[in-house]
Amino acid sequence: MIEPFRSDFNARFTQAKYAELLQRLNERTQTQIEFRVAETPCFFSSELMERMVHAGVELTSQLLGNVHYMRDSAATVPAAYRVPHEDAHPHFMAVDFGLVRDEWGRMQPKLVEMQAFPSLFGYQAELSRAYIEVYGLDRELRYFLGGLDETGYWSLLREVIVGRHDPRNVVLAEIAPEIQKTLPDFRVHEQRLGIKTVDVAKLIKQGKKLFYREESTGQLVPIHRIYNRVIVDELERKGIVLPFDYRDELEVEWAGHPNWYFRVSKFSLPHLDHPTVPPAIFLDDWYAGVGRDRLPEDRSEWVFKPLYSFAGKGIQFAPTDADLAAVPPVERHNYLLQQRMHFEPVIQTPEGPTQPEVRILYVWPEGKSMVPMMSLVRMGRGLMMGVDHNRDRTWVGSSAGLVWGGG
Repeated sequence: MIEPFRSDFNARFTQAKYAELLQRLNERTQTQIEFRVAETPCFFSSELMERMVHAGVELTSQLLGNVHYMRDSAATVPAAYRVPHEDAHPHFMAVDFGLVRDEWGRMQPKLVEMQAFPSLFGYQAELSRAYIEVYGLDRELRYFLGGLDETGYWSLLREVIVGRHDPRNVVLAEIAPEIQKTLPDFRVHEQRLGIKTVDVAKLIKQGKKLFYREESTGQLVPIHRIYNRVIVDELERKGIVLPFDYRDELEVEWAGHPNWYFRVSKFSLPHLDHPTVPPAIFLDDWYAGVGRDRLPEDRSEWVFKPLYSFAGKGIQFAPTDADLAAVPPVERHNYLLQQRMHFEPVIQTPEGPTQPEVRILYVWPEGKSMVPMMSLVRMGRGLMMGVDHNRDRTWVGSSAGLVWGGG
């Protein structure tokens, strides 16, 4: 957004540099990146980035400080996936913002959603660094937040993910990780932290302990801590049967306790009262006539979302009565109606103005406060911002936020 970085980048861009960027990312992640990487990073002022950072902290604090919300959100965890020994707060937060223009023409962040679940901490650090190196950008541009440098960033991630354990006894657990598009992120975590990526369906349970089998030796290795990347929605859709029950009393710690995935999610939106939050109500409340006045009369200004899908699955714009009625009454509490925000295409590219969606990534170590780590940007032109929805376009996709000014 900010000049002269934006126009200078566009003027100096070459396809050869972009090809070098992709090659470098594949080398550093030791895999082939399957999603679209944007040709450009996004340049943000320190002031705008700090507003988003502070808003994410305020929104999280508002939820966790609300006794009624904490009671109601506990009931959102499905009985079959209710894990014992929940931590007092989530270890990870991802808070997504779009940008709108207010009546005075100033850019203002508006919340898209928030999730107490880890995001691409590994890949995003490599992408941000690669943009600066490959394109020869000003070294004063920052991508770490909260006053962190690279050493501090990975030290904090090690504290939250590995804790006091030997990395050999810490695993990143995912469903069939080798076929996930997020595999590049897993590879960076392995390199930086020394942990093992495992298929959650191939874990071995013996009594109260979980193990993984080391491929090279066949030896069973005890698991002391799990960096949880499993999405329950995917477990359900694929009918995966796990070798353990989430309700089991296991002798294992969770880096990212699974219950928080449900407790801070799209479910949170109607409970928030903040300038960045657009109006939202649950579908069952809408049918009961509760809160209908929060939404505009024009249905084209509505967005209809399932609460616990991932990567934009199931989102509908301008839903009809038939769309709403297709949800069985017993499932209506799992759906959300929200006022649509018209995000500004503020990133000027050779292909025209492009919208950014900015995700602020946080960790929350034990005994400390929430720490902003980095931003992740998705660029798109169209209704949906996810990288899967912009595969056939250019100057869109996975990008990074580079910050100028401040400390």
